[in-house]
Amino acid sequence: MTISKSLAATLFGLSVIAAIPAPAQTFPAKPIRNVVPWPPGAPLDTITRALSNELSKRWGQPIVVENRAGAASIIGAELVAKAAPDGYTWMVTPINPTVVGNRYLYKTLPFDPDKAFAPVSLLAQSSQLVVVHASVPANTFGELLALLKQQPGKLNYGSFGTGSQPHLMFELMKKRESLDFTHVAYKGIPPLMSAITAGEVQITSAGIGSAAGLIKSGKLKALLVAGPERVADLPNAPTSTEAGYPYMQASARFGLFVTNGTPGEIIRRIRDETAVVLNGAEFTEKYLTGLGYQRVASTPEAMATAIRDEVTLVGEMARAADVKAE
Repeated sequence: MTISKSLAATLFGLSVIAAIPAPAQTFPAKPIRNVVPWPPGAPLDTITRALSNELSKRWGQPIVVENRAGAASIIGAELVAKAAPDGYTWMVTPINPTVVGNRYLYKTLPFDPDKAFAPVSLLAQSSQLVVVHASVPANTFGELLALLKQQPGKLNYGSFGTGSQPHLMFELMKKRESLDFTHVAYKGIPPLMSAITAGEVQITSAGIGSAAGLIKSGKLKALLVAGPERVADLPNAPTSTEAGYPYMQASARFGLFVTNGTPGEIIRRIRDETAVVLNGAEFTEKYLTGLGYQRVASTPEAMATAIRDEVTLVGEMARAADVKAE
Protein backbone atom coordinates (compact mmCIF):
# COMPACT_ATOMS: atom_id res chain seq x y z
CA MET A 1 0.00 0.00 0.00
CA THR A 2 1.38 3.43 -0.97
CA ILE A 3 0.75 6.75 0.69
CA SER A 4 -0.06 9.77 -1.47
CA LYS A 5 2.27 12.76 -1.34
CA SER A 6 -0.47 14.97 0.12
CA LEU A 7 -1.24 12.49 2.88
CA ALA A 8 2.46 12.08 3.63
CA ALA A 9 2.85 15.85 3.90
CA THR A 10 -0.14 16.03 6.23
CA LEU A 11 1.22 13.27 8.46
CA PHE A 12 4.63 14.98 8.57
CA GLY A 13 3.05 18.29 9.55
CA LEU A 14 1.10 16.62 12.32
CA SER A 15 4.27 14.98 13.62
CA VAL A 16 6.05 18.35 13.75
CA ILE A 17 3.15 19.92 15.65
CA ALA A 18 3.09 16.97 18.05
CA ALA A 19 6.79 17.52 18.74
CA ILE A 20 6.16 21.13 19.88
CA PRO A 21 5.45 21.26 23.64
CA ALA A 22 1.79 21.94 24.43
CA PRO A 23 2.28 25.33 26.15
CA ALA A 24 4.02 26.73 23.06
CA GLN A 25 1.34 25.31 20.73
CA THR A 26 -1.43 27.26 22.45
CA PHE A 27 0.53 30.39 23.41
CA PRO A 28 -0.76 33.05 23.48
CA ALA A 29 -4.33 32.16 24.38
CA LYS A 30 -5.16 35.45 26.14
CA PRO A 31 -4.00 39.10 26.25
CA ILE A 32 -0.40 39.86 27.23
CA ARG A 33 0.66 42.62 29.63
CA ASN A 34 3.85 44.37 28.52
CA VAL A 35 5.23 46.57 31.32
CA VAL A 36 7.52 49.50 30.52
CA PRO A 37 8.88 50.73 33.88
CA TRP A 38 9.51 54.23 32.50
CA PRO A 39 7.31 57.16 31.41
CA PRO A 40 5.82 57.21 27.89
CA GLY A 41 7.22 59.26 25.04
CA ALA A 42 10.84 58.10 24.75
CA PRO A 43 12.26 55.87 21.96
CA LEU A 44 12.01 52.92 24.36
CA ASP A 45 8.26 53.43 24.55
CA THR A 46 7.92 53.92 20.79
CA ILE A 47 9.85 50.73 19.99
CA THR A 48 7.94 48.73 22.61
CA ARG A 49 4.54 49.81 21.32
CA ALA A 50 5.48 49.16 17.69
CA LEU A 51 6.82 45.69 18.51
CA SER A 52 3.78 44.85 20.63
CA ASN A 53 1.44 45.97 17.87
CA GLU A 54 3.16 43.80 15.26
CA LEU A 55 3.22 40.73 17.51
CA SER A 56 -0.43 41.29 18.38
CA LYS A 57 -1.26 41.19 14.68
CA ARG A 58 0.68 37.96 14.21
CA TRP A 59 -0.89 36.23 17.19
CA GLY A 60 -4.40 37.63 17.15
CA GLN A 61 -4.16 38.54 20.83
CA PRO A 62 -3.87 42.02 22.40
CA ILE A 63 -0.52 43.01 23.87
CA VAL A 64 -1.26 45.86 26.25
CA VAL A 65 1.68 48.20 26.94
CA GLU A 66 1.56 49.61 30.45
CA ASN A 67 3.89 52.40 31.61
CA ARG A 68 4.62 51.94 35.32
CA ALA A 69 7.34 54.48 36.05
CA GLY A 70 8.98 55.29 39.35
CA ALA A 71 11.96 54.54 41.61
CA ALA A 72 14.41 54.15 38.73
CA SER A 73 12.19 51.44 37.16
CA ILE A 74 11.86 49.41 40.38
CA ILE A 75 8.09 49.88 40.67
CA GLY A 76 7.33 48.45 37.24
CA ALA A 77 9.98 45.75 37.49
CA GLU A 78 8.53 44.51 40.78
CA LEU A 79 5.18 43.90 39.06
CA VAL A 80 6.88 41.64 36.53
CA ALA A 81 9.06 39.91 39.14
CA LYS A 82 5.96 38.91 41.12
CA ALA A 83 3.78 37.95 38.14
CA ALA A 84 2.82 34.39 37.25
CA PRO A 85 5.64 32.71 35.26
CA ASP A 86 3.42 31.89 32.30
CA GLY A 87 4.70 34.23 29.57
CA TYR A 88 1.75 36.62 29.82
CA THR A 89 3.64 39.38 31.64
CA TRP A 90 6.58 41.01 29.86
CA MET A 91 8.96 43.86 30.59
CA VAL A 92 10.86 45.98 28.06
CA THR A 93 13.49 48.18 29.67
CA PRO A 94 17.11 49.32 29.38
CA ILE A 95 19.10 46.56 31.08
CA ASN A 96 20.84 49.33 33.02
CA PRO A 97 19.66 50.41 35.54
CA THR A 98 16.79 47.94 35.89
CA VAL A 99 18.76 44.70 36.25
CA VAL A 100 22.28 46.15 36.51
CA GLY A 101 22.83 49.57 38.09
CA ASN A 102 20.10 49.44 40.73
CA ARG A 103 21.89 46.66 42.60
CA TYR A 104 24.71 49.11 43.30
CA LEU A 105 22.44 51.98 44.31
CA TYR A 106 20.00 50.28 46.66
CA LYS A 107 20.87 48.14 49.68
CA THR A 108 17.64 46.22 49.28
CA LEU A 109 15.44 45.59 46.26
CA PRO A 110 11.98 43.97 46.25
CA PHE A 111 13.37 41.33 43.87
CA ASP A 112 16.66 39.66 43.00
CA PRO A 113 17.73 41.14 39.63
CA ASP A 114 19.64 37.94 38.81
CA LYS A 115 16.78 35.57 39.60
CA ALA A 116 13.51 37.45 39.11
CA PHE A 117 13.57 37.77 35.33
CA ALA A 118 14.23 35.49 32.38
CA PRO A 119 15.98 37.16 29.39
CA VAL A 120 14.16 36.79 26.08
CA SER A 121 16.01 39.05 23.66
CA LEU A 122 18.02 42.24 23.42
CA LEU A 123 16.04 44.39 21.00
CA ALA A 124 18.13 47.44 20.18
CA GLN A 125 21.16 49.42 21.31
CA SER A 126 22.64 52.87 20.90
CA SER A 127 25.74 54.65 22.17
CA GLN A 128 25.04 57.70 24.27
CA LEU A 129 26.17 61.24 23.56
CA VAL A 130 27.55 63.70 26.09
CA VAL A 131 25.55 66.84 25.37
CA VAL A 132 25.36 70.34 26.82
CA HIS A 133 22.85 73.15 26.56
CA ALA A 134 23.61 75.60 23.76
CA SER A 135 24.42 78.33 26.29
CA VAL A 136 27.36 76.40 27.78
CA PRO A 137 30.60 78.01 26.53
CA ALA A 138 32.29 74.75 25.59
CA ASN A 139 32.52 73.12 22.17
CA THR A 140 34.70 70.14 23.08
CA PHE A 141 34.80 67.75 26.00
CA GLY A 142 38.17 69.19 27.05
CA GLU A 143 36.68 72.68 27.12
CA LEU A 144 33.82 71.38 29.26
CA LEU A 145 36.28 69.95 31.80
CA ALA A 146 38.15 73.25 31.91
CA LEU A 147 34.90 75.14 32.46
CA LEU A 148 33.85 72.85 35.30
CA LYS A 149 37.22 73.35 36.98
CA GLN A 150 36.94 77.13 36.60
CA GLN A 151 33.42 77.22 38.01
CA PRO A 152 33.17 74.58 40.77
CA GLY A 153 29.63 73.97 41.98
CA LYS A 154 28.07 76.28 39.37
CA LEU A 155 26.90 73.73 36.79
CA ASN A 156 24.74 70.64 37.10
CA TYR A 157 24.02 67.51 35.14
CA GLY A 158 20.80 65.61 34.67
CA SER A 159 20.06 61.91 34.60
CA PHE A 160 16.94 59.81 34.14
CA GLY A 161 17.18 58.45 37.67
CA THR A 162 19.53 57.36 40.39
CA GLY A 163 21.61 54.46 39.11
CA SER A 164 21.07 55.33 35.47
CA GLN A 165 24.00 55.44 33.10
CA PRO A 166 24.32 59.24 33.11
CA HIS A 167 24.43 59.22 36.91
CA LEU A 168 27.19 56.63 37.20
CA MET A 169 29.20 57.93 34.24
CA PHE A 170 29.24 61.55 35.42
CA GLU A 171 30.00 60.53 39.00
CA LEU A 172 33.00 58.61 37.70
CA MET A 173 33.96 61.67 35.65
CA LYS A 174 33.75 63.83 38.79
CA LYS A 175 36.09 61.51 40.66
CA ARG A 176 38.57 60.99 37.81
CA GLU A 177 38.84 64.69 36.98
CA SER A 178 38.39 66.11 40.53
CA LEU A 179 35.31 68.11 39.56
CA ASP A 180 32.44 69.66 41.49
CA PHE A 181 29.04 69.70 39.77
CA THR A 182 25.60 68.62 40.92
CA HIS A 183 23.38 65.67 40.02
CA VAL A 184 19.70 66.33 39.27
CA ALA A 185 17.58 63.18 38.76
CA TYR A 186 14.43 63.14 36.62
CA LYS A 187 11.75 60.45 36.33
CA GLY A 188 12.59 59.25 32.87
CA ILE A 189 14.16 60.37 29.62
CA PRO A 190 11.39 62.72 28.32
CA PRO A 191 11.43 64.99 31.41
CA LEU A 192 15.24 64.95 31.36
CA MET A 193 15.34 66.08 27.73
CA SER A 194 12.77 68.79 28.45
CA ALA A 195 14.92 69.97 31.36
CA ILE A 196 18.17 70.28 29.42
CA THR A 197 16.40 71.89 26.47
CA ALA A 198 15.01 74.51 28.87
CA GLY A 199 18.40 74.99 30.52
CA GLU A 200 17.34 73.60 33.93
CA VAL A 201 20.44 71.40 33.73
CA GLN A 202 23.45 72.15 31.57
CA ILE A 203 24.91 68.68 30.96
CA THR A 204 23.63 65.17 30.36
CA SER A 205 24.07 62.11 28.20
CA ALA A 206 21.37 61.07 25.77
CA GLY A 207 20.70 58.62 22.99
CA ILE A 208 20.93 59.67 19.39
CA GLY A 209 17.21 59.27 18.92
CA SER A 210 16.43 61.64 21.79
CA ALA A 211 19.10 64.25 21.09
CA ALA A 212 19.78 64.37 17.33
CA GLY A 213 16.94 66.74 16.47
CA LEU A 214 17.81 69.08 19.33
CA ILE A 215 21.47 69.10 18.27
CA LYS A 216 20.65 69.84 14.65
CA SER A 217 18.33 72.68 15.69
CA GLY A 218 21.10 74.24 17.79
CA LYS A 219 19.44 73.75 21.17
CA LEU A 220 22.08 71.26 22.34
CA LYS A 221 25.73 70.60 21.50
CA ALA A 222 27.22 67.10 21.23
CA LEU A 223 30.72 66.97 22.71
CA LEU A 224 31.42 63.25 22.86
CA VAL A 225 30.19 59.83 21.76
CA ALA A 226 30.34 57.60 24.84
CA GLY A 227 30.86 54.49 22.76
CA PRO A 228 33.23 52.77 20.31
CA GLU A 229 32.13 54.41 17.05
CA ARG A 230 31.35 57.88 15.77
CA VAL A 231 27.80 58.76 14.78
CA ALA A 232 27.36 59.29 11.04
CA ASP A 233 25.02 62.26 11.48
CA LEU A 234 27.39 63.94 13.96
CA PRO A 235 30.82 63.60 12.34
CA ASN A 236 32.44 66.27 14.53
CA ALA A 237 31.71 64.48 17.82
CA PRO A 238 34.70 62.24 18.67
CA THR A 239 34.44 58.99 20.57
CA SER A 240 35.53 58.97 24.20
CA THR A 241 38.68 57.04 23.28
CA GLU A 242 39.58 59.50 20.51
CA ALA A 243 39.13 62.39 22.93
CA GLY A 244 41.39 60.73 25.49
CA TYR A 245 38.75 59.75 28.06
CA PRO A 246 38.05 56.05 27.39
CA TYR A 247 36.33 55.58 30.74
CA MET A 248 33.38 57.64 29.49
CA GLN A 249 31.28 54.71 28.31
CA ALA A 250 27.49 54.45 28.14
CA SER A 251 25.23 52.61 25.77
CA ALA A 252 21.48 52.09 25.90
CA ARG A 253 20.52 48.45 25.40
CA PHE A 254 16.83 47.64 25.45
CA GLY A 255 15.84 44.13 26.44
CA LEU A 256 12.68 42.03 26.63
CA PHE A 257 12.18 39.98 29.81
CA VAL A 258 9.54 37.67 31.22
CA THR A 259 9.08 36.47 34.78
CA ASN A 260 11.62 33.83 35.75
CA GLY A 261 10.22 30.32 35.69
CA THR A 262 8.39 30.86 32.41
CA PRO A 263 8.64 27.63 30.36
CA GLY A 264 11.59 27.63 27.99
CA GLU A 265 9.45 26.73 24.98
CA ILE A 266 7.31 29.84 25.54
CA ILE A 267 10.41 32.01 25.89
CA ARG A 268 11.74 30.61 22.61
CA ARG A 269 8.42 31.27 20.87
CA ILE A 270 8.36 34.88 22.05
CA ARG A 271 11.99 35.33 21.04
CA ASP A 272 11.57 33.78 17.60
CA GLU A 273 8.47 35.82 16.79
CA THR A 274 10.15 38.97 18.10
CA ALA A 275 13.14 38.34 15.82
CA VAL A 276 10.85 38.03 12.80
CA VAL A 277 9.39 41.48 13.53
CA LEU A 278 12.73 43.13 14.33
CA ASN A 279 14.36 41.73 11.20
CA GLY A 280 11.71 43.20 8.94
CA ALA A 281 13.30 45.90 6.77
CA GLU A 282 10.39 48.34 7.14
CA PHE A 283 10.22 47.91 10.92
CA THR A 284 13.99 48.35 11.29
CA GLU A 285 14.06 51.51 9.20
CA LYS A 286 11.06 53.14 10.88
CA TYR A 287 11.45 52.13 14.51
CA LEU A 288 15.14 51.34 15.01
CA THR A 289 17.60 53.04 12.66
CA GLY A 290 15.09 55.84 12.15
CA LEU A 291 15.28 56.55 15.89
CA GLY A 292 19.05 56.19 16.08
CA TYR A 293 19.23 52.58 17.28
CA GLN A 294 20.87 49.43 15.96
CA ARG A 295 18.85 46.23 15.71
CA VAL A 296 20.09 43.42 17.96
CA ALA A 297 17.46 40.61 18.11
CA SER A 298 19.66 38.40 20.28
CA THR A 299 19.07 34.98 21.75
CA PRO A 300 18.23 34.63 25.47
CA GLU A 301 21.72 33.21 26.02
CA ALA A 302 23.43 36.17 24.33
CA MET A 303 21.29 38.57 26.34
CA ALA A 304 22.27 36.84 29.59
CA THR A 305 25.95 37.20 28.64
CA ALA A 306 25.47 40.90 27.84
CA ILE A 307 23.87 41.44 31.24
CA ARG A 308 26.74 39.71 33.06
CA ASP A 309 29.27 41.85 31.17
CA GLU A 310 27.32 45.00 32.02
CA VAL A 311 27.16 44.03 35.70
CA THR A 312 30.96 43.79 35.75
CA LEU A 313 31.47 47.10 33.91
CA VAL A 314 28.97 49.07 35.98
CA GLY A 315 30.26 47.53 39.19
CA GLU A 316 33.73 48.82 38.40
CA MET A 317 32.26 52.21 37.51
CA ALA A 318 30.23 52.40 40.72
CA ARG A 319 33.20 51.50 42.87
CA ALA A 320 35.49 53.94 41.09
CA ALA A 321 32.89 56.67 41.54
CA ASP A 322 32.51 55.70 45.22
CA VAL A 323 28.76 55.39 44.80
CA LYS A 324 27.20 54.07 48.01
CA ALA A 325 24.03 51.99 48.16
CA GLU A 326 21.26 53.69 50.10
